[in-house]
Amino acid sequence: MNEVWIEKMKTRKNRYNQSLMEEIANSISHGLGLALSIIGFTILIILSGQNGDPWRLTGYIIYGTSLIILYLVSTLYHGLTHSRTKAIFRRLDHSAIYLLIAGTYTPVILISLRTTWVIFLLPIIWAMALLGVYVKVYYIHRFERFSLAFYIIMGWLALIAVKPLFNSVPIESFIWIIVGGISYTSGIIFYVWKHLPYQHTIWHIFVL
Repeated sequence: MNEVWIEKMKTRKNRYNQSLMEEIANSISHGLGLALSIIGFTILIILSGQNGDPWRLTGYIIYGTSLIILYLVSTLYHGLTHSRTKAIFRRLDHSAIYLLIAGTYTPVILISLRTTWVIFLLPIIWAMALLGVYVKVYYIHRFERFSLAFYIIMGWLALIAVKPLFNSVPIESFIWIIVGGISYTSGIIFYVWKHLPYQHTIWHIFVL
């Protein structure tokens, strides 16, 4: 009897359409992302310290912090079972995506594009991120399509600066930026594919 109950609990969906086993997988996947982010952040800080460029250090700190916040909040959110606490962390989890998008733009612009007109994009991107956070905190169950579209628009806003970006960064870095954007965008297919088992974990893998 207990074994049957345990198996039912493993596959029973919560209010967010995730079973216990799916939430464990979600938490583990972004827990791995958290560990990798801390390692990567440490390496970036060491390298920027050796370089001595304050713009580079500032950009790396903002990017690394936003990355760690995203993976930390996501890991905790998916690992929680208390409904009220989970609801709070759901808002934080969705808000952190906006912060990471803006945080990802920041080092690229501060390090490679600050002497071009693209520098004016930075406050616009952060204003959009803060607007997104506001919507997620106060209206998380509304404007879901708007929020999803807003994620995509923010992510691909860099296209308006593709020429100066191409001219300012090494070709390898440019390719990785494009590949990252494609990976994030492709992962959205699984994010909205609600009936696919472990669809959210697959989405996490694309984000990683």
